[in-house]
Amino acid sequence: MQNEHLTFDRKAVRLHRDRAASTLGSVADLLGEAADRLLERLDDLTRTFPLALDIGGRGATYPGLRARGIDIISCDFSPKLARQAPPPSVCVDEEFLPFGEHRFDLVVANLSLHWVNDLPGTFAQIRHILKPDGLFLASIPVLPTLSGLRECLSEAELAISGGVSPRISPFPALRDCASLLQRAGFALPVVDAETMDIRYRSGLALLRDLRAAGEGNAVALRDRRTPPASLFPAALSLFEDRHAGPDGTIATPLHMAILSAWAPAPSQPQPLAPGQFTTSLKDALEDNNTPT
Repeated sequence: MQNEHLTFDRKAVRLHRDRAASTLGSVADLLGEAADRLLERLDDLTRTFPLALDIGGRGATYPGLRARGIDIISCDFSPKLARQAPPPSVCVDEEFLPFGEHRFDLVVANLSLHWVNDLPGTFAQIRHILKPDGLFLASIPVLPTLSGLRECLSEAELAISGGVSPRISPFPALRDCASLLQRAGFALPVVDAETMDIRYRSGLALLRDLRAAGEGNAVALRDRRTPPASLFPAALSLFEDRHAGPDGTIATPLHMAILSAWAPAPSQPQPLAPGQFTTSLKDALEDNNTPT
């Protein structure tokens, strides 16, 4: 029986990613652009990262890390994808990372953690395996990604079946991501917004890309029965009618939160404790009001 307290069916996540091992080539450009946007954050830093853990990179983040002179251990929840990655590579569950404390200088997760049930717990494990002052760098899809498709699927299913089953992952909001990092004990968390402008000629092409990337429906409370034959044609017709532009393409932007945070270390800047300030707010305000 499926645990009713879990948001995602992890067995389904693994099966979808196993199946994607033979189809990732068709979405390599999309995954590669997302990885490039994530890894460019490293170029603003002066320090080096000798060893990185690449979580669920699907082949997209490895080239950028190697080009920056970083040694990499890759891991994936899918045995097939883990075998496809350059060695050393291991098959692991992101919810139970098996690495030792203070092992890595850098942990990177490019669009690979949004099917995790306990995201704060996974973040805490990542902080544990980072060396002090090690960097965690991740991208996560956030709302309103796929909101148009979600609405059309729900509307069509309600009309056909009289009820609605969840068919798209419940993404977090951008504002939630910083608090998740703080709950996990990271220092200096920063969350930026990135949007990839992706367009399709049809709604069916979007569904094919989601499947090719291993992003099929793995919501635990999904309806396991075969959907009515008319459901997806009806939903995609609504989707195309509402979201196609003048040129006939359908805008389906990927909204991402880019997360960067550091494992705590004594060398990092620390906020002053109450009573340690050298200038009072009253003096500062008086100084600002002094005529020049």
